[in-house]
Amino acid sequence: MTETNQTRDWLSLAKEVNDGYAISREEAIAILDESDERILDLLSAAFLIRRQYFGRKVKLNMIVNAKSGLCPEDCFYCSQSAISNAPVEKYGLLTKQTLIAGAEEAKRRKAGTYCIVMSGRRPSNREIEQVVDAVREIRNTTDLKICCCLGFLTHEQAHKLATAGVHRYNHNLNTSEENYASICTTHTYADRVDTLSHVKDTGISPCSGVIFGMGETKQARVDMAFALRELEADSIPCNFFNPIEGTPLSKTRELTPITCLKILAMMRFVNPTREIRIAGGREVNLRHMQPFGLYAANSIFVGDYLTTAGELPETDWQMIHDLGFEIEECAL
Repeated sequence: MTETNQTRDWLSLAKEVNDGYAISREEAIAILDESDERILDLLSAAFLIRRQYFGRKVKLNMIVNAKSGLCPEDCFYCSQSAISNAPVEKYGLLTKQTLIAGAEEAKRRKAGTYCIVMSGRRPSNREIEQVVDAVREIRNTTDLKICCCLGFLTHEQAHKLATAGVHRYNHNLNTSEENYASICTTHTYADRVDTLSHVKDTGISPCSGVIFGMGETKQARVDMAFALRELEADSIPCNFFNPIEGTPLSKTRELTPITCLKILAMMRFVNPTREIRIAGGREVNLRHMQPFGLYAANSIFVGDYLTTAGELPETDWQMIHDLGFEIEECAL
């Protein structure tokens, strides 16, 4: 498209995307540069794409913080990192029985995916076996999908998780390759891509997303969207940075609700067929604009996050109902 943003026809572009057109980086930047006054035009166009691939369904995901704190990495944004002074709980991997109980709670919250998340650089083989045992039992009693986020993996560890029935593995890029050194020094962007490669090689669906609002440029936001497209991430969590006292980035506050909505619209245009999930920080960044995000995204977390509070499940159910959408529940 050659129009200026004042005359850009987003609905026409959305129709082209639905017909198989892959938008350019310039068009993605234009979405982020669109005036705030035209946010409804953007969301209407994003919804045209979302509706073609996901209808009016909203997928719910629930996290269990299976191992908290005790992490040797120095991720500047994270309350569980080695350099964080945030008052978070610290404990080792939860028992098999506790992980299984978490799956029952996920079903009660109408979640279709149960996310087992561990802090730390990489899991030990003992931890992998404990997670595998829990996953096997959950898979024997429910159709709940299982996503694991355990850190860096070897190919052998990824294979064990796949054999046990893990559907997805989450390993976020977090930020762009050029911006990575500004948020972490104990591992690299390439390390993260390497783990995603191991996951894909075993047949596990790759889940990878980003954290917006950590000082990155608009170009970096577009770079992340295109990197995830190239990596063929099936599920893309869009986190909006929630600064936590005691971390190096605790004073970073740069997002507005409309900025978040533009980002979600851009992610939908760039990755039209993929699950776009509004993840951590939606409550504090989107605030009263949270329902609008579901015109671009088709998935949210229900309940609390790792170390921060989320909405009550009943509140999210009501929001989805009020929009005229429906929850995509798992079979029990």
